[in-house]
Amino acid sequence: MGFFERDAAMDSLQRLLGEAVEGRSRVAMVTGVVATGKSELLHAFAEQAYGQAALPLVASASRAETELPLGVMGQLLGGAPLGGNLREQTTGLLHEGAERLTTPVIEALSGVLLSLAEQLPLVIVVDDVHDADHASQACLSYFMRRSRSTPTMMVFGHADYAHQRDRFFPTDVMRQPHCTAIRLLPLSRGSVQSMAAERLGPEAAERVTPEWHRLSGGNPLLMGGLVDDFLRTGTEQAAEGYGEAVLSCLHRADPALLDVARWVAVLGDPGLVRRLAHSDTTSVPMSLHWLETAGLLEAGRFRDEAGADAVLADLSAERRRQMHRQAAEFLYHEGASDLSVAEQLCKAEAADESWAVPVLESAARRRLADGDVESAVDCLKLALHGRLDERERSAIATMLMRAEWRIDPKVPIGHMEELTAALHNGTLQGSDAMVLARALLWHGRMDVACDVLERIAESGDADPLTVAEGVGTRMWLRCTAPPLLTHMNSWTGRSVSEAVLPFQVGRRLESINVLAGALTNGPREQIVQTAERILRSSKLDEMSMDTVESALLALVYAGKADRAMPRCDELLGELSTGGSPARRARLTAIRAEICLRRGELAEAADLARQALQSIPPGSWGVAVGGPVATLMLAATGMGRYDEALAQLDHAFPEAMLRTRFGVQFLQARGRYQLAVGNPAAALRDFRLCGELLTEWNMDTCGFIAWRPDAAEALLALGSPDEARELAEAQLERSGAGSERTDGMALRMLAVTSEPRQRPVFLRQAVEYVQASGDRYELARVLLELTEAYHAVGEFRRAGVIAGRARALAQECGARPLSRLLAVDDVHAGEGDQPGRAVAILSDAERRVAGLATAGYSNREIAAKLFITVSTVEQHLTRVYRKLNITQRADLPADLNLVGHASAAQ
Repeated sequence: MGFFERDAAMDSLQRLLGEAVEGRSRVAMVTGVVATGKSELLHAFAEQAYGQAALPLVASASRAETELPLGVMGQLLGGAPLGGNLREQTTGLLHEGAERLTTPVIEALSGVLLSLAEQLPLVIVVDDVHDADHASQACLSYFMRRSRSTPTMMVFGHADYAHQRDRFFPTDVMRQPHCTAIRLLPLSRGSVQSMAAERLGPEAAERVTPEWHRLSGGNPLLMGGLVDDFLRTGTEQAAEGYGEAVLSCLHRADPALLDVARWVAVLGDPGLVRRLAHSDTTSVPMSLHWLETAGLLEAGRFRDEAGADAVLADLSAERRRQMHRQAAEFLYHEGASDLSVAEQLCKAEAADESWAVPVLESAARRRLADGDVESAVDCLKLALHGRLDERERSAIATMLMRAEWRIDPKVPIGHMEELTAALHNGTLQGSDAMVLARALLWHGRMDVACDVLERIAESGDADPLTVAEGVGTRMWLRCTAPPLLTHMNSWTGRSVSEAVLPFQVGRRLESINVLAGALTNGPREQIVQTAERILRSSKLDEMSMDTVESALLALVYAGKADRAMPRCDELLGELSTGGSPARRARLTAIRAEICLRRGELAEAADLARQALQSIPPGSWGVAVGGPVATLMLAATGMGRYDEALAQLDHAFPEAMLRTRFGVQFLQARGRYQLAVGNPAAALRDFRLCGELLTEWNMDTCGFIAWRPDAAEALLALGSPDEARELAEAQLERSGAGSERTDGMALRMLAVTSEPRQRPVFLRQAVEYVQASGDRYELARVLLELTEAYHAVGEFRRAGVIAGRARALAQECGARPLSRLLAVDDVHAGEGDQPGRAVAILSDAERRVAGLATAGYSNREIAAKLFITVSTVEQHLTRVYRKLNITQRADLPADLNLVGHASAAQ
């Protein structure tokens, strides 16, 4: 690599050499921080001295040979052109001086050098003279003073940061009147670009120069590392080569700088380094200054992590832990924050001090409140290795389980056995035991969870927090797994004053109670108001996930999905990236359910997929039924039946059907079965939904509309009277906030009524569903209204409604509805136009009937039109009714024209 920005220094040395050749002795002291090119400059100058008929003698001092007497003098004289007798004499002087340096020896060695200067101009070059042995420095100093009128030049390379025990030599050199100081500065930005261009070309050099000038601080050795990294990786980022260059700089430097640099890499805090690092030869602030001057540090920190990583890798693991432990102890006794002390304890992997566990526990709580879950988990895992009794260990393990739950609910399974055993031996009690019970329930371990709940009840613990957790768990079971309520009978009627509870605990109880109200009493304005108030004042900290989840779902099941959506988005935005995957997954699943109830099928499916991918399926426990149901319902509505079917391959916990998530899954599976032409299986699922919801007192209009679904299955099975009864039964349960369900029931009531009555029911259904904000259900109602207007001969009105329904179906991504509503572009010639039959049928009915006339089976028609067999059967039933026929053979032949054209489209 070229010689950059050192021309002025070389010119100065050449000028001094010219003066020395003329018989005027000259001395040059070349200084600069580590790796600024001092050695390269000195060796290049020595090479050039040969060309000017001078005799260069070159030596390089080393810290390893500092205690080797006359080591540098031996290098200089070992390369000198000495005659046989003189070489033997010189060797004897070096041996004598190594044993005991005396003035006669110094004078004699100086005389050897003077004799060489009499033959040719003599140039003595010593690199890193600050590391030279004391005896050699004494000889060089003596010769410098005795050679002023001889043709000699002495050039010394000396580090700016060197802190010798004896400052005699550099002071003595610099005070000589014939001495010139030459200081090498870091490379300028222009030289950095030139240096890069030499290896990479001008275009790449111009691109990387700003960053490389910052990373190298103008240090040529660091620049070389960056170039090597670029040639190896193709990127301008610092990597292994840069790290090796950093290490090379430090190992060349004074040991004090290396020691301080290690503390910087370990601690990463300049203030802490100043207080903890120590050096026998210099102050830490001065060492930091020189490290920055050398381009290694910036503002007390390494300029890039690659540098710090290289220094850390150069340390043994034991030494790193020892340094972090020293830092932890120092910070603790200085009264630093628990967060600062815990950070050092975790890196030291040490928790054996009596004060360590309380510090780690406190820091974990703070980290959880700040959303830094992984750091909290590290603190708690380390605390488990500290000085703990059994009760303290159980409390820490429970806290760890809660923290790990936020990352992945499956991880804490490993703690459940330990905590269950702790419950049995009496070291796990109160609210911590309730946390264990909830975790067991989540993962479907119902029997063990019930045993835990009963043991807690038997304990008679009257602690307010325990009572609050018990009351909250009972309400949570009421919302989530009603069959298990019998194990909480002893908690019925128990309450605790909010005045003695932490605010967050009271708010969580209130939120769960609101969700229970929405699921058991149906939509109420008071529920909506309370849920919104809770959401306005809640943030995602350690204790609040259940609070916001319950409040959001209360709004959704109270028919206010549109009002839950913006707050759900805000809460998702509050989550730090990667910090709480489980929380993100749960909120994303709620957001997906909100989209589903707004008829945004594609977005609902995308969000449900995201939720299921955020944490492994096994981590969802019994709650997996929620996002799976949302994805199945959305996929079915969009006609993506293969994707809906694939969801049935999940390994569902057996206990899921004892929870509300299981009921959601049953509804989704029923919708899928109905869509693919299996109405009998669909009806079984819908009826089981109804039985469970009735048994659990959760048969409300805001949660699952199973009656309209079951009515649709019954209609497909040829039981319109039973279907009508279910639709009427649903309408009898109508109330405030039931618009969506009422609209669905009115749609089914209409299709089981006489043609002339249908438009009235369907217009009312449109009003209800439109008010609910569900665009998919609105499209379904408008499709039926289109058919109803066709049936009574109001073709113009049918066309207007069909256009609106078509636009909505396309917005929702509901391909089956879009295909049924597609515009018929058949333009037959005069005389071939289908007659009255075509006029009174809807577009969808014409397509189905036309293919039936052409001899296609119901299943073949469904495949051609991308609709379900059930839909084909429903269309044919309407066609028969409108045309007053009873069988396929009676269909008009002219419908065949329409069928072929439709299939071609």
